[in-house]
Amino acid sequence: MRVHKIVDLSVPLTSSTQVYPGDPEPRMEVHSTIEQHGFNLLQLHLGSQTGTHIDAPYHFWEQGLRVDQLDLSLFTGDALLIDVRGIRPREAITWDMIAAHEHALRPGIIVLLCTGWADHYGTPRYFDNPYLDADACRRMLDLGVRTFCIDALNIDETPDATHPGIGYPVHHLIAEAGGVIGENFCNLEQVSFPHPFVSCLPLALEAADGAPVRAVAMDLER
Repeated sequence: MRVHKIVDLSVPLTSSTQVYPGDPEPRMEVHSTIEQHGFNLLQLHLGSQTGTHIDAPYHFWEQGLRVDQLDLSLFTGDALLIDVRGIRPREAITWDMIAAHEHALRPGIIVLLCTGWADHYGTPRYFDNPYLDADACRRMLDLGVRTFCIDALNIDETPDATHPGIGYPVHHLIAEAGGVIGENFCNLEQVSFPHPFVSCLPLALEAADGAPVRAVAMDLER
């Protein structure tokens, strides 16, 4: 099998990586150097949801599976890009925006919600992300979808003092269906080829609620 193109869908992990309000701030510190120790080694401090990451069901459901218990097929497979660019801040992605793709929504497909919001990454506007409507999520779950990825901070509305939100309904729906969520994806607009194959395998963290990923979309010769 030949790979014609690979698109990196991951934000860089640095000490300035933008995080969800209240999450651990990442730190990258030099632990060892060739000059002093004979080798280079970096010390990392970060949360399980830092950068481009996946949420396991356990993130929002106490009885849900954790990262190391999940079937890895949830993180690899054919993907469907749903382009909703032009959506407004804090606007819901409704079923009307998705319905034209209903024929392609099936078990095993990885849904990529392309909002264009990654353009605001690193700015305060990034917290005013569009989000998936709970009814649209429920309809996709009913069609067999179990992997949902978005190029925004949060697949639900991100609450703040002005916008309290409604309690993360999409996180709960997907968790209780045994599905997974990918957040802080980027470059989805570059996935311009048909039938992309996506890999967003998480770090094998034991008993974790989520994990950083190196997500990519590949154009494969089939």
